[in-house]
Amino acid sequence: MAFINSIIGLGSAVMMPIIFFIVGLIFRMHPAKAFKAGMLVGVGFTGVSMVINLMLGALGPASKAMVERLGLKLTVTDVGWGTASTIGWGSPIMLVAVVGFLVINAILLFLNLTKTVDLDIFNFWIFLLVGAVIYAGTNNYWIAIIADWIIYTLTLIIADITQPIIQKKFPNKDLNGISFPHLTCLAWVPFGIIGNWICEHIPGLNKIQLDPETINKKMGILGEPISFGAIIGVLMGILANYSFSKILTLGVNIAASMYLLPIVVNVLVSGLVMVKDHVNAKLKDWFPKRKFYIGMDTALLIDDPSVLSTGLLLLPLAIILAFLLPGNKVLPFADLASLMFLFALVAPFCNRNIFRMLISGLLIIITIFYIGTSIAPEFTKAALQANVTSIKSFSSITNIVGSATTWIGWIFIKVSEWIAAII
Repeated sequence: MAFINSIIGLGSAVMMPIIFFIVGLIFRMHPAKAFKAGMLVGVGFTGVSMVINLMLGALGPASKAMVERLGLKLTVTDVGWGTASTIGWGSPIMLVAVVGFLVINAILLFLNLTKTVDLDIFNFWIFLLVGAVIYAGTNNYWIAIIADWIIYTLTLIIADITQPIIQKKFPNKDLNGISFPHLTCLAWVPFGIIGNWICEHIPGLNKIQLDPETINKKMGILGEPISFGAIIGVLMGILANYSFSKILTLGVNIAASMYLLPIVVNVLVSGLVMVKDHVNAKLKDWFPKRKFYIGMDTALLIDDPSVLSTGLLLLPLAIILAFLLPGNKVLPFADLASLMFLFALVAPFCNRNIFRMLISGLLIIITIFYIGTSIAPEFTKAALQANVTSIKSFSSITNIVGSATTWIGWIFIKVSEWIAAII
């Protein structure tokens, strides 16, 4: 267990190059080429982490200042996806669940029930988190394990179904042969469909076209991601009551993040494509009548201007909603700066229309706050079971960019508790 945790502790920037190098060798890729591909993936993930950390480091204090300005006194603290991933990997169910994920993926591939070869192993924490909360709520090891395996199976199948649409709606990205078995993001696809449907059927709203290309065409340089990032950064600095110099610094940092993120994602993709193309060619030789996808992290998509812009625009709105929603106890905090991840797979189903994504986003945030309030006792207990000592200063915790606070996670948690109560 300690060895596994030490490997996981290396993070995706180290784990993923190793995984891609090994996969390349398994599929008879030249060792030098496999090494280069793995290193490009590692360099890409490192670059993505650096840029995201720049953005989070800038947005985190600003969001905290906005929360303090509103005087929010809520009892369930959002501790962020970093703490949530530690809970998942530290859960008592971790080892058996992970072995099960690998076996399930292999069986489904063998039976031709999925096309996705899930290499996004670092993000297994997303499934483990739901299992950890279920275990905390039921005190039943095997209910938690089986529920986790069912969720993982369904996620692979949905990743297959959504892949062609995602590939089509991101025309500037090479997503051929790539799927996204990412529960946190896939769970919100129906909300994107609903938000898009609402806007499509309301006169006036259906005429609003705010995809990045249209914005750039109408506004010129002001519609480019770097300009939009600067404007949003400045506005957030004003809302946070920053000094003039800090407002300008925040604007530059957000602009830099929006400009640099596509560059580092392209480095990551270049290494991924090298392995993906070789693996697909070999699989086509071995299984000429079948099609396969490589399962990857939605980090490949968050550099899209529609995704980044929606996440940034929703940050202050999420704080206001936390204040206004009756019965909400969730204090949005650590994950506020990571909201863009929720929209990576919503964007294609809203045609990357930022206005429609915002409508969907409001529905998503409201749902997350009420689910976070509902499962806070189980979530807090799961953290204690995983020996996460950093939460001791909070009376109750949750996280808003994670799997347990999706509607799918909530249903599995509550159904599992009902089953545990009757057996």
